[in-house]
Amino acid sequence: MKFKMFSVVVGTEACIASCPFCVSGVKPNQDNMNEININWRNLKIAGNLANRSGIDTVMLTSRGEPTLFPNQITEYLKHLEEFNFPFVELQSNCIPIALNKEKYKEYLEEWYNEGLTTITISVVSHLPEVNRNIYMPQANNYIDLPNLIKYLHKFGFSLRLTCVCCKDMMDTPEKVSEFIKFAKENKVEQVTFRPVNDEFRRESAANWIKVNKLTDNQKQEIKQYLDDNGTKLLELERIGTIYDVNGQNVCISLPLNKNTRDTDPENGRNLIFFQDGHIRYEWEMEGGILL
Repeated sequence: MKFKMFSVVVGTEACIASCPFCVSGVKPNQDNMNEININWRNLKIAGNLANRSGIDTVMLTSRGEPTLFPNQITEYLKHLEEFNFPFVELQSNCIPIALNKEKYKEYLEEWYNEGLTTITISVVSHLPEVNRNIYMPQANNYIDLPNLIKYLHKFGFSLRLTCVCCKDMMDTPEKVSEFIKFAKENKVEQVTFRPVNDEFRRESAANWIKVNKLTDNQKQEIKQYLDDNGTKLLELERIGTIYDVNGQNVCISLPLNKNTRDTDPENGRNLIFFQDGHIRYEWEMEGGILL
């Protein structure tokens, strides 16, 4: 079997954000803040599978917020070093880092030295109030995103802003244009627009998404804007399209659903390692398991 992407699951479903579209939606508590023991033997098997597939990026991700488990991130980075992935990416909302920079300073320095290359910050807009309403509705203010970007750049990380596109938040070419301008002004290396996906979600999230997902017409208008105003750089099969838009790297991502699933074992999309040692090629379908 061959795969296009390699994901390593960090932490638990615990998250301090309140995203209504989230697959988890679980707040930190006494039970879910306990780290899960990692099956390092099976991580080696997954890493070898990724190497055989020619995968160049490993993504540290989570069903919750991975940075709530900084020590586990460090351990993963140390164990992944032997596989020599050129790019190691951490996917996060980065709220814990922004709210407690002093605590995370040493971790960030260590992660950089251990090979972490890219930090992805999940947002729904470049506008603070729009992000607050989704991620931190109980807070008075959202984090200072430009300040966070500048702070993370100081450590040497490349940054990606991944915008989950929802109705009334990121649903028009005009809003997409403003987001790209924000990223360019703040020297963000990469931008990804990902329309919110309503498959494989808890019931409350699925119901919210049905009301707030983009229409096919809105998605087409955004795609057309990028076609008209950018230069197409790469077509990544069943993953997305990458453009140069006025010097800004921009990707429009395809959601993981039945339309992007390929049953050809030589063309698998995901290779996923879970801490308990299970290796899967499907996030939600329990039958999609290798080990």
